Amino acid sequence: QARLLVGEAVAAYRAGEGRAARDLALSAYLDGFEPIEPALAARDRELMLRIEAAMIELRTAIGSDAGADEVAGRAEAIDALLTEAEQVLAPGESDATAAFAGAFTILLREGLEALLIVIAMLAFLRKAGRTEAMPYVHAGWAGALVAGGATWAAATWLIGISGASRELTEGFAALFAAVVLVWVGIWMHGKSQAGAWQRYIEDRLSHALSKGSMWFLFLLAFVVVYREAFETVLFYAALWAQGAHAAVLAGAAAAVAVLAVVAWAMLRWSRRLPFGTFFSISAFLLAAIAVVLAGKGVAALQEAGWLPLTPVPFPRVDLLGLSPTLETLGAQALVVVVLAIGFVANRATTSGRRRNGSGPRSAH
Repeated sequence: QARLLVGEAVAAYRAGEGRAARDLALSAYLDGFEPIEPALAARDRELMLRIEAAMIELRTAIGSDAGADEVAGRAEAIDALLTEAEQVLAPGESDATAAFAGAFTILLREGLEALLIVIAMLAFLRKAGRTEAMPYVHAGWAGALVAGGATWAAATWLIGISGASRELTEGFAALFAAVVLVWVGIWMHGKSQAGAWQRYIEDRLSHALSKGSMWFLFLLAFVVVYREAFETVLFYAALWAQGAHAAVLAGAAAAVAVLAVVAWAMLRWSRRLPFGTFFSISAFLLAAIAVVLAGKGVAALQEAGWLPLTPVPFPRVDLLGLSPTLETLGAQALVVVVLAIGFVANRATTSGRRRNGSGPRSAH
């Protein structure tokens, strides 16, 4: 399918239909190549990255009105790379190992981001003594898993979910979560500077966690987990279609076990931390995740064709959301600047209160 759509893109470009050529080149990646990325990455990650980069270069050439021969040359390079991918993905003795590795790494990578956010929320509520709000968080992530399963069922038996729709869902969910985490991270950092936590909990938190706030916790947990579940189940569907079902299930089980251990360790460790230290660490953790999600959100919207794409010489690090494009790096830099301003303002506010002798009452 990828090869066919790339050929159609070249034909459309030669016919002077630039927009149609761009859409076909985009579909060649989203609908033809991306679904098999996990299986290919498990066997030859370098080849997967080369194909992805070649397809970006094709779209860039089309978007910059390059010559028809240049566009055709880039398409020929993609065709050669796809031939290599076919050879790598040919059935062989390594099927089970590749399926296990793909299933394990996908679930661990996608699940870790959501897990860190959900555990931070639960740990905060437990330390604040607001355990009645925890069911909203649990309902959010559990509902997201159910919705993810429903998405897999729909994609398998009912409808075909296009690559563009998938990327738009992931992109907007990531950006929503990033905005919320920036706000929460700055808020937590401010409270970690203030001290007198017991008084704050007694005087403020009972009012802050209203019914509406609890439903907001539900929404945040749902969005961050569903974004990861949405991507994971569709990638798993591609792995499942390759065969080696037992290896896929074993890889998923191993990833779940690792995530469970991480969750247990984080909850146990957070109970021992003083409130100020807990909020300070959580603030920086959520800030880091916000930067990652900002990069991933912009990258997803670029892949869907909603945002421009300007390649730059920069390493790609999926775990950190780093992509070699000016737009993704710019979005992450903007988030870092906003967080830095917020953290500096928190310190300045706290220092001003201390100089004026207007610190928390319980500190006296």
